Amino acid sequence: MATLTAARRLVVKIGSALLVDRDTGTLRSDWLRSLASDVAWLKSNDVDVVLVSSGSIALGRGVLGLPPVTLPLEQSQAAAAVGQIRLARAYEEALAPHGITTAQVLVTLEDSADRRRYLNSRATLETLLGLGAVPIVNENDTVATDEIRYGDNDRLAAQIAVTIGADQLVLLSDVDGFYSANPNIDPEAKRFDVIDAITPEIEAMAGDAGTGLSKGGMKTKLLAARTAIAGGCTMAITEGSACNPLKKLSEGAASTWFTAGEDPQAARKRWISSMKPRGEIKVDTGAAKALATGKSLLPAGVIEVTGEFGRGDPVTILDDTARKLGQGLARYTAQEADAIKGRKSSEIEPTLGYPGRAALIHRDDMAL
Repeated sequence: MATLTAARRLVVKIGSALLVDRDTGTLRSDWLRSLASDVAWLKSNDVDVVLVSSGSIALGRGVLGLPPVTLPLEQSQAAAAVGQIRLARAYEEALAPHGITTAQVLVTLEDSADRRRYLNSRATLETLLGLGAVPIVNENDTVATDEIRYGDNDRLAAQIAVTIGADQLVLLSDVDGFYSANPNIDPEAKRFDVIDAITPEIEAMAGDAGTGLSKGGMKTKLLAARTAIAGGCTMAITEGSACNPLKKLSEGAASTWFTAGEDPQAARKRWISSMKPRGEIKVDTGAAKALATGKSLLPAGVIEVTGEFGRGDPVTILDDTARKLGQGLARYTAQEADAIKGRKSSEIEPTLGYPGRAALIHRDDMAL
């Protein structure tokens, strides 16, 4: 099984039932403070942590006096607007005593579907983690409709894990792992400690989306696991209602781990290599040598740009003899890349009229 302190980057999904008392609609402050101490412990071990947290609608519902039933869309959005302020403040107050800066990141499904918005989200999260902050990610329920919703934070957490190249994802749930059947119904149900492959038999055990023990059921958790491990991220399901749930998981609490066959960087490079290129970028000898040593591609080393591609599109990288060096995701459009080719980084803003990124293709977005 994976060790949390061995992770380079960890995403933790927190359901609203863990944060908000079902009977009173108020925050479980003691539990949240214990989670904050777990996060501080992980960060002291040089682990980047991202929290994907539900709870805004549950908190806002209580403040607005809305009934504990399924709400119409407009009331859900109103509850989220009220609750999100309280949720963000609660995390800030819980983590501040540990010297940890928090950041609120609200997303919708469109932020993954649209490549430009996906890259912007990824860059923001990477920058926050680089500055030592703990991003608190939630679906933007104040504007999301059914057509643009992730629908559950299991799915969102898996997507965030893949987006930032996390090597571990933990789903804090109301069940302590993946079972062969619903243990509340079937006394013979068996919990799996480790699942190395999601087989048709495993999928059949998950049942339908509404038959699990938590919102969305085991089916959504299995879908999250499939997304995570495809991105090189190991995933755990564990019961999270007790205080210090991450410490307890690291000490051997009951759980199910879904193992990934490769690391996130290898999975990302394989994904980039499999994409159909939209253009070509030819580089000079100096740039080719720099790429071979693991450097990013800067505009100064580019001698020719061909094709029609947008920001985030895959492009083929060629040396000055037209030999293919690899493939990468462009951080500029074809027109922008052509305008800044051969120029120093300090000349990007004067040329384009606005600040740009130093690298035309970052080394993390490149498969050679």
